[in-house]
Amino acid sequence: MQEIIGKSPAIQKVFQLIKKVAPTESTVLILGESGTGKELVARAIHNQSRRREGPFIPVNCGAIPEELLESELFGYEKGAFTGASRSKPGRFELAQGGTIFLDEIAEMSPKLQVKLLRVLQEKTVERLGSERPITVDIRIIAATNRDLEKEVAEGRFREDLYFRLNVIPIKLPPLRERKEDIPLLAEHFLARFCEREEVPRKRLSEKALKRLMEYHWPGNVRELENLMERLVILTEREVIEEEDLPEHIRVPRISTNPGVKVSFKEGVSLPQALREFERSLILQALEASGGVKSRAARLLGIKRTTLIEKMKRLGLE
Repeated sequence: MQEIIGKSPAIQKVFQLIKKVAPTESTVLILGESGTGKELVARAIHNQSRRREGPFIPVNCGAIPEELLESELFGYEKGAFTGASRSKPGRFELAQGGTIFLDEIAEMSPKLQVKLLRVLQEKTVERLGSERPITVDIRIIAATNRDLEKEVAEGRFREDLYFRLNVIPIKLPPLRERKEDIPLLAEHFLARFCEREEVPRKRLSEKALKRLMEYHWPGNVRELENLMERLVILTEREVIEEEDLPEHIRVPRISTNPGVKVSFKEGVSLPQALREFERSLILQALEASGGVKSRAARLLGIKRTTLIEKMKRLGLE
């Protein structure tokens, strides 16, 4: 699957869905957090479809101001509004015989949701300033990082449009749920950026890769890709070490819920509970820092001497 990298069970399920849905004419709704690769999936569906020779037209509905999005999608006739000195086809027309990818579909205004519903139902569009319907032969693939069912329940998204779009849903897993793919993705991005910058091939040390595997990746694959580009440009050595990584990746987060269980059946000692909580946090910090006390102290926001005193008091020496 071109450009979609991974061997994890989660991403393999996505590959199987793409293979099944691509040859059909069904509308597809791609769901997933930002940075998970929704456009890559849409392109893969198009490239494996009967429409592969036709155009693939991506539209980011959240990046285009609402007042411009309608004319971008539907086009306009000369004189339709001030500044319309000539007629212009919209993205739906430009996608004729191919696929239009509507990213961030939840950002679409109620007015445009109605017009999109008509496109789905009748396969026609009308340019602004015209009442002449234009038949379009297109496949629509939509994507969002929002919970559309919740958007429908709260009245921000039309229920009938949701059902029209949600014919075949494809849910993309976040990177934290497919961590076994991180080494493959990192290697792929390093190779690509090294080739682009015409520098010797770089690789990650075991410790650096371990930190990448421990990180939670809120920005998903896009965040990993951006990091690999930065490392290729800023790291002079061929081996990327742990210290070359940004601090927020080198320093693991500490859980604020260390799992201290308290029973109230026979009462509870608050001082004892707080002592156990403090002890658990210190142990987590020591584990995260590899036993280096100065680093563990930084994680906890205290001085090294203070940490040592607490360790003695808690019997952790």
